[in-house]
Amino acid sequence: MSTAAPRTNGQDRLWSVDEHLEDILAAVRPLEPIELQLPDAQGCVLVEDVMVPVSLPPFDNSSMDGYAVRVADVAGACEEYPAALEVVGDVAAGQADLLHVGPGQAARIMTGAPLPPGAEAVVPVEWTDGGLGEGPVDGMRARALAPEQASGQVRVYRAAQARAHVRAKGSDVRAGDRALEAGTVLGPPQIALLAAIGRGTARVRPRPRVVVLSTGSELVQPGEELRSGQIYDSNSFALTAAARDAGAIAYRVGAVADDAETLRSTIEDQLVRADLVVTTGGVSVGAYDVVKEALSHVGDEDEAGGGIDFRKLAMQPGKPQGFGSIGPDHTPLLALPGNPVSSYVSFELFVRPAIRALMGLPDVHRPTTRATLVADQALTSPKGRRQFLRASRAGDTVRPVGGAGSHLVAALAHADSLIVVPEDVESVEPGTEVEVVLLG
Repeated sequence: MSTAAPRTNGQDRLWSVDEHLEDILAAVRPLEPIELQLPDAQGCVLVEDVMVPVSLPPFDNSSMDGYAVRVADVAGACEEYPAALEVVGDVAAGQADLLHVGPGQAARIMTGAPLPPGAEAVVPVEWTDGGLGEGPVDGMRARALAPEQASGQVRVYRAAQARAHVRAKGSDVRAGDRALEAGTVLGPPQIALLAAIGRGTARVRPRPRVVVLSTGSELVQPGEELRSGQIYDSNSFALTAAARDAGAIAYRVGAVADDAETLRSTIEDQLVRADLVVTTGGVSVGAYDVVKEALSHVGDEDEAGGGIDFRKLAMQPGKPQGFGSIGPDHTPLLALPGNPVSSYVSFELFVRPAIRALMGLPDVHRPTTRATLVADQALTSPKGRRQFLRASRAGDTVRPVGGAGSHLVAALAHADSLIVVPEDVESVEPGTEVEVVLLG
């Protein structure tokens, strides 16, 4: 939710990237925690430590199919002089009533089955004749563990140390241990651990619901016929995918034509399923900048100073930006420029951190590193602007991909990072160490 209106110091001011991001993060608060069933908690962030109520495994159990034995009974066993043991029965996984293994005895045991009382180790079936009386079995032949072999005699051809092939109780985690810390993102391994310790639910912050819509009468959906002056809508697809990659549940709305009233009503209709709204296009100074026209004078109900603030940022690409809140729940809205590269770079710099903040993650930024610039010539950058150049990184080097044009979407598909050129730098020579934002 949004709790603070953006600073508004005039349309003509040139804002820094850091100032704009600071305003966004100051106004976005983590979503309220809820209790979710484990399948629904995937991708969410834990809000509390989870303690282990029962040890894993909860009992000593076999890591092999074989025979549970006493160490003394197989001491010195070899192929020439095997140990002959009486088989007293089977121990299967999930079995509650356990056999007792006494001197000179063995129990057939399956992987995961509890170690029976009296037994000290497990010998794999391959170390035995499987009760067949035909010498060592050469692998897990079906006859070696057939039901009719659960009694009689088994010959063991190798000695076993105490606890051999036994998974000890609590060897994974012990009762009272901390299984997962608050702030953990629940992926498949974490979901597995919660289920293994008997937790059917988790208290988490839900994944933010992000509605993405693009604007422009020239936009056509992929698969439709292009007419003169039209282009395919790629931004809404790119940003929806990027929102999901950031951890959100994302909804893509088809492109809205250049009509302020239509856009305003479309956004209002989407607020019921939005924790964050992202628009692309219509935020510059053109005659048909519909987002600016539709939202510049929209205020939040019952909150003075709400609404959307449109700004010029000291960055390239992505100079025109908008941010604020809209609707009765003061839903945050970020308005991004329409050129594909500007839109995507703006998402990485501003929207992705907002999504991560809604999730309650302490670190909302992409990782950065330093790398040596590899280029055919010096890179130029406009004075007073922080430039973000698409790039491909290999080890400790990074190379620009494509030109600086904000419409060059093909080059974006081959980039895995962004080279950052600071505001006070106008030229970067090959061989210079540069800051790099890692996108993947």
